Amino acid sequence: MSYTDLATRVYNHSFKLDPVVRSLLDTDFYKLLMLQMIWRQHRDVPVTFGLINRSKSVRLADDIDEAELRAQLDHARTLRFTKGELIYLAGNTFYGVKQIFAPDFLEWLADFQLPEYQLERRDGQFELRFAGRWSQTTMWEIPALSIINELRARHAMKGMGRFELDVLYARAKSRLWDKVERLKALKNEGLLKVGDFGTRRRHGYLWQRWCCEALAEGLGSSFVGTSNVHIAMQSGTEAIGTNAHELAMVYAAMAGENEEAVRQSRYQVLTDWAKIYSGNLLVLLPDAYGTTAFLRDAPDWVAKWTGARPDSKPPIKGGHEFIRWWQERGEDPREKLLILSDGMDIDSIEASFRHFSGRVRVSYGWGTNLTNDFRGCAPAGGDGLNPISLVCKVIEAAGRPAVKLSDNLAKATGPADEVERYKAIFGTKGMAETAVRV
Repeated sequence: MSYTDLATRVYNHSFKLDPVVRSLLDTDFYKLLMLQMIWRQHRDVPVTFGLINRSKSVRLADDIDEAELRAQLDHARTLRFTKGELIYLAGNTFYGVKQIFAPDFLEWLADFQLPEYQLERRDGQFELRFAGRWSQTTMWEIPALSIINELRARHAMKGMGRFELDVLYARAKSRLWDKVERLKALKNEGLLKVGDFGTRRRHGYLWQRWCCEALAEGLGSSFVGTSNVHIAMQSGTEAIGTNAHELAMVYAAMAGENEEAVRQSRYQVLTDWAKIYSGNLLVLLPDAYGTTAFLRDAPDWVAKWTGARPDSKPPIKGGHEFIRWWQERGEDPREKLLILSDGMDIDSIEASFRHFSGRVRVSYGWGTNLTNDFRGCAPAGGDGLNPISLVCKVIEAAGRPAVKLSDNLAKATGPADEVERYKAIFGTKGMAETAVRV
């Protein structure tokens, strides 16, 4: 385990020493898993991703210098997978599977480069888009979000002195360790599994690495790994993750005007996924167009998958919906896995862990509230260190607008008329509109 003097390193930030994105492996594991499927089946589908700031009161273009943003984006485009990184992907065991990435895919990956981007300022916000082949644009999501979030944090800390930074990080470390202590106590009540899902909205790369090291020391085997592949490779921990809403959104767009094809696209995603992956990678993410509708219409074979990730409903409510569904389909929920990851923090982890004990296996993907919880830590305020709800979503695919509804309609994305069309196709049963948790 390494030790970094975070305050000194931040005070002395230089582009050469600390670019925001250090490697193409500085991404979430699920992006590589999805990329292999995309490359094998739909690599040339035209897709556009766009930055969406749900925290509209935060004017990103006022906080972040455009030239600095362009410099970081341009730097990311210079990165290539190194020989050592490709050897790691080829030779490591992921989810108990050797050679999960095929040789022909890794050969293609050796020449991979992030495509060009389009950046404009408008009304205090950045309009950032990535257009091109799906197999190219998909890899921009995580570095784009990491760059925006870290540049915003750097701006907030820019005027702080060396001792102010020391106090800031001391408070943030103490806050995190208090959570680790509570998790250590929770381990005494049953089998606890916690992983880091915090790359997209992290305070910074160095802080995310410190958080993973703290969890590894504090929780031991209860820390199951990190979604960040670069940190996993460097620290020798597990790289974890499955898939994202992106797949369902693009498949639905590719289905075009045929409403039945749009409905069935949710399950075609799973069929294609299962051609490549198995075991603990067979985890459902059903809420792109509503979990209730997904479970109602799902073929029986879907219930045999290993587990599910309820992403937009309160964790206990969402978990119970799956438990009932598994029971109705003749499956034993105690043999299934729930991955809870939406806005989880120590309170919701404790409550859901105790609630589901003995009913279902539970694992936690701990995101923003692990890697970007600096609320109130700055000696002189520092609202710019508070996390925001920032996403990078597919906005167009195969020449059509891309839509996500979500169980929480406050997270819906897409043109208003297309959102209404998708509501008519899938229905809105089980959906609600609530404040988005960060």
